Amino acid sequence: MATYDLEEQERIDGLKSWWDVYGTLVIIILAILVAGVSGTQAWKYYQKQQADQTVELFNSLQVIDESGDPKKTRDAARLLTNGFPDSGYASRAALISARASIDEKNIKSAKEPLQWMLVNSEESELKDVARLRLAGLLLDEKKHDEALKLLENKHSESFDSLYADLKGDIYADKGSTSEARAAYKMAMNKAEKKETRYKIIQMKLDALKK
Repeated sequence: MATYDLEEQERIDGLKSWWDVYGTLVIIILAILVAGVSGTQAWKYYQKQQADQTVELFNSLQVIDESGDPKKTRDAARLLTNGFPDSGYASRAALISARASIDEKNIKSAKEPLQWMLVNSEESELKDVARLRLAGLLLDEKKHDEALKLLENKHSESFDSLYADLKGDIYADKGSTSEARAAYKMAMNKAEKKETRYKIIQMKLDALKK
């Protein structure tokens, strides 16, 4: 029994010596691990709170937009684009804001959120839409060359017909009949013949021949 107690005491003394050397390090490592777990949970909680707030703001924007007040719509959309620019809702809010201003025929206000999208949106198709609408506004301002340059940017193939159609409108408005004709033909080649828009492009092309 005395031998057993001696062995136990030696083991305890060994553990004490080990703890004297490595104890502080163990405490630090444990603290880091605990902080890491807590930090991860806190980050996840923060992300969820941000996501919930973004959804709530977007829902509020839709309600405000239905009221028909463009200024209130722009203000509500700006909360999303300024506060949550990395959210997918921000780009959609920008489109709603632009559309509200277009309906109001306020070109200056409509251009701002579309330009914001071209810089900040991470969704290529939404940027294609923004570029198309912005080029249309530039056409309204008779800024033909600026609009054409904008449409030269790379875009999704599904937008080929829309981009070519708008190029045709710009060239036609500019008085460049041959370029307009070529653009309309390209738009028709990229569109489905059963589409109503195909017939509209055909009408615009026929009008150039007169």
